Amino acid sequence: MATMSVISASKSFLHSQNKLILFSIFKHTKPTFSFPSKPYKNLTFFSPNTTRCIHSTQQLFETKNQEMGLNQRPNIVNILEERGLLESITSENLRLVCSTSNPMKAYCGFDPTADSLHLGNLIGIIVLSWFQRCGHNAVAVIGGATARVGDPSGKNIERPELDVQTLESNTLGISQTITTILGRNVKNPELKCGDLVILNNFDWWKEVKLLDFLRDVGRFARVGTMMAKDSVKNRLESEQGMSYTEFTYQLLQGYDFLHLFRNEGINVQIGGSDQWGNITAGTELIRKILQVEGAYGLTFPLLLKSDGTKFGKSEDGAIWLSPSVLSPYKFYQYFFSVPDVDVVRFLKILTFLSLEEIKEVEEGMKEPRYVPNSAQRKLAEEVTRFVHGEEGLQEALKATEALKPGAETKLDWKTIEGIAKDVPSCYLSYDQVLNASVINLSVTTGLFESKSSVRRMLKSGGLYLNNARVSEEKLIEAGDIIDGKILLLSSGKKNKMVVRIS
Repeated sequence: MATMSVISASKSFLHSQNKLILFSIFKHTKPTFSFPSKPYKNLTFFSPNTTRCIHSTQQLFETKNQEMGLNQRPNIVNILEERGLLESITSENLRLVCSTSNPMKAYCGFDPTADSLHLGNLIGIIVLSWFQRCGHNAVAVIGGATARVGDPSGKNIERPELDVQTLESNTLGISQTITTILGRNVKNPELKCGDLVILNNFDWWKEVKLLDFLRDVGRFARVGTMMAKDSVKNRLESEQGMSYTEFTYQLLQGYDFLHLFRNEGINVQIGGSDQWGNITAGTELIRKILQVEGAYGLTFPLLLKSDGTKFGKSEDGAIWLSPSVLSPYKFYQYFFSVPDVDVVRFLKILTFLSLEEIKEVEEGMKEPRYVPNSAQRKLAEEVTRFVHGEEGLQEALKATEALKPGAETKLDWKTIEGIAKDVPSCYLSYDQVLNASVINLSVTTGLFESKSSVRRMLKSGGLYLNNARVSEEKLIEAGDIIDGKILLLSSGKKNKMVVRIS
């Protein structure tokens, strides 16, 4: 203890990668000391007093750096605040250390309750991406353990229990999605981004024993504080109430942060505003058990439309991020249909365009010569490129143009197949289709309920075969069957039917 105090008093330090490096401030020193910051099972590797001394020295060192103009990087907290991506932070000190200290490690948790992430998860990925773009390291923690309990935050009823095989399959699916999206940042040399790491909390929870957890962690959790969390209060007031399993969720997530802070050097946890209680449970455990400061929580607003309803739901359900669940075309179309009142705010939240560029878009919308939906097109392009990459965006643009009724773009089988899972489809034999009247085919496929409704649409000029307007006399010819495999019937701009030839 005395020896460490002398070292702390006579040496400055830096935290670099996974090492705490001590170096003398005097000349003619002996070789540098280096202590690994990787896990030691004994929590008292440093005594509490020594650890507080080290953290105080670190804060002083960072303040001096700021005064000297050293180690400056874009201030992630200010950037998020300017773009409407900041709800709360646990300490204003985060504004200082995020731009003057060594790169931070920020993590966001994703419970594998489905095989794909959805639009509600996208803000967490975007905030992680902003951390990367500001030179920090991003960590995605898949809740392979916590998903077995179920987060009660924002839920009226207890989540359904998932079997192990489903959890493992879901974990693989969302890990691939996160790797694909955020991995592009790391591969892009122009962005100079921080690293990306994906962890699964089941890897450390599977070794934890209940009695040890209650002794080492549970005794630091105050029941009154846990009861006061909004996620708990809201459920206790509901008709169903809350199970003990769900009640413990905040303590499990809190321990995640403690484990990651101590063993991986992760010092920031981010999450939606409904995660505030779970995040502060972690910062409190770190403060009480390790008796140190330097762990921060940051929350962002939930993704809402101007009318207060959730953004990310369509008539067909959730807007998924995985192209195997929802095509880039359908994803693009969802953002293209955003109302004018929301589009500028979503450009700030969901894209990486500069605020100056977004201001130009906003001013352009007020101009008399403004082309309707130009801002929506920009939003759809930027978000689709971020989630699905340039290749996915081009697929969406090609399908959008080709599937526009009256478009001159020649349709091919691959383009139609690309949207087939997003629109109604049916199978008919070749004999059922060849020489059939367009009226009969429209009813047989289910595009219309009756021949009279087909005739009314034909009279108004709104019925299309492979994007070409047709008349009542039209019969299906062999040349109409694209690549001998498929047809596309359209009623107006939105209602479509893919006819596969079996």
